[in-house]
Amino acid sequence: QVQLVESGGGLVQAGGSLRLSCAASGRPFSTYAMGWFRMAPGKERVFVAAIGRSGAVRWYAESVKGRFSISTNNALNTAYLQMNILKPEDTAVYYCAASFGSNFLNPSDYKFWGQGTQVTVSS
Repeated sequence: QVQLVESGGGLVQAGGSLRLSCAASGRPFSTYAMGWFRMAPGKERVFVAAIGRSGAVRWYAESVKGRFSISTNNALNTAYLQMNILKPEDTAVYYCAASFGSNFLNPSDYKFWGQGTQVTVSS
């Protein structure tokens, strides 16, 4: 079992920044990859970013490349999503998730999910 708790969401103006955190507990942090997904109102949950077990490989959705950065701190068992140059279309509930598989862009590959944190970007 892996328990995930997100924090750091909030309301920000367009062009601003937020950093989301995902605190993990349960199985050793280094044994799974971490991903971030988001779900906007009326839309499906979509991939945002992922980082492999070693932290050496990262993936990003095209819509956030160059603006968002995923990282982990293994000592704190925490994953982060640094979000810069935020746009109104980034408004969504953001979820972190843990994967023991290898298809990190697919939500189905993630077995454990956090409860989500709301990010609202005003124009």
